[in-house]
Amino acid sequence: MTPADYDSHLEKEPEHRELSNDLLPGEAVDLPEDIYNRIVEQVQQICNSVEAPEDSPSSFEKEEPNPEVVVEQLQVDRHEEDDRAVVRAPQAPQSLQESGLSLSLLAELILKLIYLNGSFTGFEIAKQLRLPFSVVDEGLAFLKNERALEVNSGEIAGRLSYRFSLTDQGRKRSREAFDECRYVGPAPVSLENYVRQCLLQSTRNVTLSPDQIREAFREIVMEDSLLNRLGPAVLSGQSIFLFGTPGNGKTLIAKAIGALMNRCGGEIYIPYAVTVDRNIITVFDPSIHQTAREPDSSDNAGNQNFGATLPLDEIDHRWRRIQRPVIMTGGELSLEMLDLKFHAASGYYTAPLHMKSNGGVFLLDDFGRQLVPPAELLNRWILPLEERNDYLTLSTGKKFAIPFEQLIIFSTNLRPEKLVDDAFLRRIRHKIPIPAPSEAQFREIFRRCCAARSVHYDDWIVTQLINSHYNRNRLPKSSDPRDLLDIAESICRFKEQRFHLSEEVLAEAWRECHGELQVP
Repeated sequence: MTPADYDSHLEKEPEHRELSNDLLPGEAVDLPEDIYNRIVEQVQQICNSVEAPEDSPSSFEKEEPNPEVVVEQLQVDRHEEDDRAVVRAPQAPQSLQESGLSLSLLAELILKLIYLNGSFTGFEIAKQLRLPFSVVDEGLAFLKNERALEVNSGEIAGRLSYRFSLTDQGRKRSREAFDECRYVGPAPVSLENYVRQCLLQSTRNVTLSPDQIREAFREIVMEDSLLNRLGPAVLSGQSIFLFGTPGNGKTLIAKAIGALMNRCGGEIYIPYAVTVDRNIITVFDPSIHQTAREPDSSDNAGNQNFGATLPLDEIDHRWRRIQRPVIMTGGELSLEMLDLKFHAASGYYTAPLHMKSNGGVFLLDDFGRQLVPPAELLNRWILPLEERNDYLTLSTGKKFAIPFEQLIIFSTNLRPEKLVDDAFLRRIRHKIPIPAPSEAQFREIFRRCCAARSVHYDDWIVTQLINSHYNRNRLPKSSDPRDLLDIAESICRFKEQRFHLSEEVLAEAWRECHGELQVP
């Protein structure tokens, strides 16, 4: 039966959706009337909670929207939002058309799921695919009509309770589906819905108070002038360029920004997978995405903090609720990590790093020391930084657009003018130098490091250290107190002494840490 024939048949004979009793093997089991009525009542309650009207239209293939038009048409007027921190939950689809899936893709997901498990009830299939039964039922009806499924049991009531297994024809089609794509799991969302949700939960929509920002940097010793530059940069939700000499806290500051967004930026939704032209791209990565606590139906406070205006049973569970992600990469970054990764043996794709970090923070540490030359990396990102969207390419050669909605932070020890050109710097909104600490800041850092190690801080010894080893040509670094105290502790342990500070111990630690790199 062709898709057109199926749609025609669906219109003429809607009663075909009811599974006929002649498919049930054997005879019904006699039960006491009170037990039977109780079972029927429970199953009907389940059916009523998930079923939707059955007259929604079905389509075998859903035309994919033009990705460029999607990104342009779904731009959100953020100035009209009353509460920019609220991220609305995606609403559960009530029909196949609303789900963004084609009937063929849904049917293949059902076939592969039953093939791996032997048999499944309608309720279990809906639960595994993270879809309402009203959507899954359209796929079950089609597969039953195609004689790919049979019903093994289901004497109680409602199609949710029917247990489905594959026919010989169904097993054949399942193997063909596995040959094309081995993905089995939650049903993917459409590219259009993914773009819409990314724009709604952009980092530019995050609201943070001055007190929250100050608290994020409380453990870092810095001037108020630097904090006054970091605050607006974080709230812009765009790109930040941190530069300065090594050891003065660029990476520490970048990590603090990431922790702030993760902790105070609110929760967002990320899909398990996205479909583009029947190709499946997995997005959710448990090694990167920190799952947020799911409130139950009685948790009113949790629901309010979550910002979801929908009851839990009306949320699209193909999306995972997470804290804003923070992805950090350094010298290992390559251009291949910024493109789709196709698994030829499995037939599906894995999303690149910047797609996984949408709605969060992408930290590129030690910029300029990657395996790929800086010029190539800059050329790869110059348009995404300008247009706020990126273009990915399938193995078929088709390109499609995705949002580039994340706070991206570049951190480097190299001088910016030697690393990047003016065209790239113009696209980075905030360029913030991280200076060496002043003498007062150096002493405060040293005092905090001593407190963290439970060793007595002696300001006179630190004064001797500054006078003996630092000058205009060798400025103190923010990392020096930590490094010197680590070595001093090792020296005391080797000499079987209690960890303490003295001029002699600190001088020996200095020689070990900053001594001449020449063989005598």
